[in-house]
Amino acid sequence: MKTIVSAIAAVAIVCSGSLTVVGAQAKHVIQTPKEAQWGPAPPLLPAGAQIAVLAGDPTKSAPYTVRLKFPANYAIPAHSHPTDEHVVVVSGALTLGMGDKLAKDAPSNKTLAAGGFALMPASMNHFAYTTSQETTIVLYGQGPVEFKYVNPADDPRSKKSTE
Repeated sequence: MKTIVSAIAAVAIVCSGSLTVVGAQAKHVIQTPKEAQWGPAPPLLPAGAQIAVLAGDPTKSAPYTVRLKFPANYAIPAHSHPTDEHVVVVSGALTLGMGDKLAKDAPSNKTLAAGGFALMPASMNHFAYTTSQETTIVLYGQGPVEFKYVNPADDPRSKKSTE
């Protein structure tokens, strides 16, 4: 009898914990592009980018979704991430390339217009840039978002500390 009571108590504790987890899930989000709350992107990106967090927290070990807005003629030097990065171009155009150095003339670069999608696998060196127009993307994946620049001198965080 004592075993049955203990088992029932354990199930009740597990179930109530499960209900708490379900209740603590992310809030419901339905948002038009005009409702995005933009702010400066974090210093791991070169200055000039803007970010709007749509869901999750990109600084935590959890799923996240953000909008990023890049000005015309913006570039992100070669870098990698410890997790996969999913990119959907919403407006403008974004050119992506693979390699250890930003090479705008590389024949393997691909420019994605609105609706274009890219998956940048974890630990793969890549770069991105815009040309003559502002570009907005939706970026999503598993956090925390981290950038490892191939050339440490390209890391905007190191530039801020030396200026």
